[in-house]
Amino acid sequence: METKQKAPSPIAWVLGQTGNHGSQYVFSVLLAVVGVGFSVAPYFIVTEIVKALMEGNREFGFYMSRCALMALFWLCRVLCHAFSTATSHKATFAVLGEIRKRCTEKLARMPLGAVLEQSSGALKNTLIERIDSIETTLAHIVPEFTANLLIPVIILTYIFTIDWRMGLASLATVPLGMFCYVFMMTGSAKFYEHTVTATKALNDTAVEYIGGIQVIKVFGKTKSSYDHFVHDAYEAAHSFIDWMRASIIPFTFAMVIMPATMVSVLPVGGLLVKGGSLSSENFVTIIILSVGIITPIITMMSYSDDFRTMGTIFGEVRGILEAPEMERPKTGEAPLGNSLQLRDVRFSYKDKEVLHGVSMEIPEGTFVALVGPSGSGKSTIARLIASLWDVNGGQITLGGKDIREIPQEAYADIVALFLRTITCLT
Repeated sequence: METKQKAPSPIAWVLGQTGNHGSQYVFSVLLAVVGVGFSVAPYFIVTEIVKALMEGNREFGFYMSRCALMALFWLCRVLCHAFSTATSHKATFAVLGEIRKRCTEKLARMPLGAVLEQSSGALKNTLIERIDSIETTLAHIVPEFTANLLIPVIILTYIFTIDWRMGLASLATVPLGMFCYVFMMTGSAKFYEHTVTATKALNDTAVEYIGGIQVIKVFGKTKSSYDHFVHDAYEAAHSFIDWMRASIIPFTFAMVIMPATMVSVLPVGGLLVKGGSLSSENFVTIIILSVGIITPIITMMSYSDDFRTMGTIFGEVRGILEAPEMERPKTGEAPLGNSLQLRDVRFSYKDKEVLHGVSMEIPEGTFVALVGPSGSGKSTIARLIASLWDVNGGQITLGGKDIREIPQEAYADIVALFLRTITCLT
């Protein structure tokens, strides 16, 4: 019994698209990690300065050297961040270009019916907006999430080595802040799904309205068509507005509570210093270090929306890249002639069969006219001959060879003139 292969997670899938650019992302992460070291170092230098002040050190050169060192660390941190993001963005834009190229090439290999089932607005949304949205994951989350995860881990580890009670006090505001944040995210999936649906509807309406403006004006439907466009634009805008309104209160509480580490650090530390179990120097050190814990955590939380929407975003792109395509050989022998023959050809649009065992022969060098009422299958036969669809039953041959056995590019060269003729006639 065959086991169904489990689909990769969105983050695993998008990382799998990096291809030959993987080394650039590794270098970007390494630069981000080095930048973390330069970001954390000033906290320890400040604690050293505070301790020196408490001990009565009045040596001006001591403080100047420490300030200069902090300035150097800050500059190194900025340079590491700049080079890290520049490297990740350079690789990301190359990857996005390759994904977009693969999608367009895939559309050419898919049956025309599968492409026509999707609206032009939806395809445009996937090929432009959805692929562009991958930039955040690859260019920012990969290096920056790693860096912002390391900073609080390093600082907290050091605080716990000084005094585990102060380590817990430094984290006291996190659970309540996280509760508010999780409460905000609870309904975000529903809101995001609504924004996707509303945005697609607006894209479709905009494409139809602009593309059909001439017909709309000729038949005097300007007002009704524009009203439909305004309605979809209103729905798309308010899908985001309603989401923001529902999120603003818990988000505000989360952003106010989580950074308020001093609310717990100062009273707990004061009691420990008063009781003699914590030195004043270590207390000052912990106060300074605890300030730097929450900001990286909040930065990581800012990417939570991107993580939540990955499934939808990448699902649409994967839907194109992994869609069934017409099976054609890479190489093969050319047909012996150009005589076309249809043998008991059957074809269905979804569940409706429109060709019921059509057989005909078109000898090489002849002209054939397909005559019949609208909807009788004339265009369908032409498109099947042009290999824009595959037959559901029967066979189409060129020079005695099934067209499905001819490489797609070679067959496209053969029928190019035929397609131009069809275009002119229709």
